[in-house]
Amino acid sequence: MPGSKSNLVSLHEDVINDTSDLSEMKISDEKGSVEKRTMTLIEKNGYHDSVYINAAKIFQGIHTEKRKDRILVRYGDDSVSPMLTFKNEYSQHVSYKLAFNALKYQDLLEEILLDSCVYPCQSIPDELTSLLVVMLYDLQDRKFQAREIFDEEEPVAEVRKIERYLYSFRTKLAAALARCRIKHDALSIEYILPETIRKQEQRASALPLCVWINTFKISLQDVFRDLKKKGFTRVESVSDFDHYTYCMDQHCHDVLVFPSSLKEELLNLDLFADCKLLLQDKSRSLAVHSAQALLNTDDDIIVAHVGSHLTIAHMSALTIHSTSRIFVCGVKSSAKAAELRNLLSHMGCKNIQLLHEDFTEIGPTDPRLQNAKVILLLPPCSGLGVGNPIDFILNEHGDAGLLRDLFQGSVSEDKLSSLAERQLNELMHAMKFNKVQAIVYCTCSVYPEENELVVEKALESGVEGNKVQPYRLIPPVFSTSSNSKASTEFFFKIEPSEISSGCFLAILAKEKDSSENVSVKDILARAAAKGLLDGIVEKSKEEEKKQKVTQRRHNITGSGREPKIAEFLHHQTLSNTKAEVSVSKAVSNIQQKNVNRTNSYVQLKKPINPIADTALPKVPKHTSHLSSMGKAYERQLARKARAEHKRVVLKPVEIVLPPVITPYVSSQGNKPRISTRHCLHGWTGAKGLSGRILPPPLSKVVKPAVLGHPQPWL
Repeated sequence: MPGSKSNLVSLHEDVINDTSDLSEMKISDEKGSVEKRTMTLIEKNGYHDSVYINAAKIFQGIHTEKRKDRILVRYGDDSVSPMLTFKNEYSQHVSYKLAFNALKYQDLLEEILLDSCVYPCQSIPDELTSLLVVMLYDLQDRKFQAREIFDEEEPVAEVRKIERYLYSFRTKLAAALARCRIKHDALSIEYILPETIRKQEQRASALPLCVWINTFKISLQDVFRDLKKKGFTRVESVSDFDHYTYCMDQHCHDVLVFPSSLKEELLNLDLFADCKLLLQDKSRSLAVHSAQALLNTDDDIIVAHVGSHLTIAHMSALTIHSTSRIFVCGVKSSAKAAELRNLLSHMGCKNIQLLHEDFTEIGPTDPRLQNAKVILLLPPCSGLGVGNPIDFILNEHGDAGLLRDLFQGSVSEDKLSSLAERQLNELMHAMKFNKVQAIVYCTCSVYPEENELVVEKALESGVEGNKVQPYRLIPPVFSTSSNSKASTEFFFKIEPSEISSGCFLAILAKEKDSSENVSVKDILARAAAKGLLDGIVEKSKEEEKKQKVTQRRHNITGSGREPKIAEFLHHQTLSNTKAEVSVSKAVSNIQQKNVNRTNSYVQLKKPINPIADTALPKVPKHTSHLSSMGKAYERQLARKARAEHKRVVLKPVEIVLPPVITPYVSSQGNKPRISTRHCLHGWTGAKGLSGRILPPPLSKVVKPAVLGHPQPWL
């Protein structure tokens, strides 16, 4: 807008006059600032010829197509996608910005051309109509003043031709614009836009800036100190913003939030020039933090789409203290791979491997990805939840059609159906990786067809198979400072508002196998990912392999610099000890019950009139057969309890004693007689399983009976 441009120009003029600040800047930062000030002045006086050409190509593909009976301005054939070439990021940004402005005011610009009789023109073919509309918007934005020509760029014949033609009719064009403003009773052309579009632009212009800290180059404390030196004050929340202020994000511990009015000043800081602070939409930071919380120390992660190099770099920075590798899919050309490696290397990233295949072209059993445990899936989406569409398109390599969808406020059913189908296929393909334990799915869409419905259909498909644990939804885990109520739900959603862009996040995790053993190292890694250890660095994998388990516990608990790890392991040891004691007590109780049951069993076998102990013959003391069997059984139970103390299944056991011969009752009377030739040794006080002296069993001496009939049962 004209007002915003004048503010930017005055801001840069202040920077130019402040020579003391410039003298303290680095040479690279100074060059960047000079270039930005130069570009701002160019924008005030017009753009380079290449910017107009690229903007016309973009507008040709996104302009609003009208019904045939209402077509008055023809734009030629747009069936072939144009090839765009940009000199730098600035020319790319202003090209999309100019095309988007032409799209928003397309009806107004067409009305001006027709009312002034500038269109149609025999000398201008339909293929150049897009260039005519784009340059007309820029001409009225400069108040119909002539563009300043720069000698450092080669002229483009088509641009110069259209420019001379429009400038020759500048008076008629200005009069036509004035009549349109009177017709719509608008103070400026901004008021001609629909109210929904104006509110959307106001929301986008006021949206706070989210910046993440590149811990490869600087620590959080150093950032806080540098910002304080530059006059910034840290506040509690966005509601406390007052110009030179900032706050910490409530979900991501390494993300800072600044007022939108400070964008130009922030980009001129050396913290941004050196890639120590990086500007990116918050939805991507939420996705990488959710993925990092699911990783163990040596787990790899798959990034299904190239997207923005900032997302890859942020994921790499969050795994700085681990041996994880990041596999990025879909880097097709060698030129793109070289460019991406250069950007990531400049930011300090080292654990990234680029794959030229698309994600859906990679098999689930690919040997390169067998250690991958998490997949970060950020599929192409409608993107209607984003606050700044141009930055989103440039950073995420998105479709320029997003600009038309945002202007219309909706997406066509065919496009939405196509996007949802692709998203579902990619999510189902991710679920086929047997080694993967979790999938992070994130979009910037506001449509359930791209969010909840895609996830629910994927879960219902059962594509992971019956041989592995099924997937289920789990709530995302952010830092412990998060106080968002949305994080307790399975689907994490942020609606577009004046303080945040829209975002949808879902985490699919495999159900844990009950027999799975989790190592101490993995427990500590997950605790550190959730912020429970406050940045304590674990020992490397190589060091842990060299140490024994007892030495490792001694070193951890005895180290003064890792008190929280020691406390954590001590708690785990106490839990295991209590479990062992509980199992031992349970085994002892079962054994005691078995002894009691045995005594009861023996007691039932006693006759009504038992013989006194004095009537039994005395024998030398020695260990009985029953005592040996009882001790052997006790040792067997003890070994089994020690081997399976975590999964032991306790069952009642009957102890079967040697057969006891009951006294023979004579046919002449009920008085039993004892034979001196056949006897059993008496009980010599064997110890039971619990250490108590068991009472003696009945040992009776009997005389063999003489059968009166050889077959008495007949």
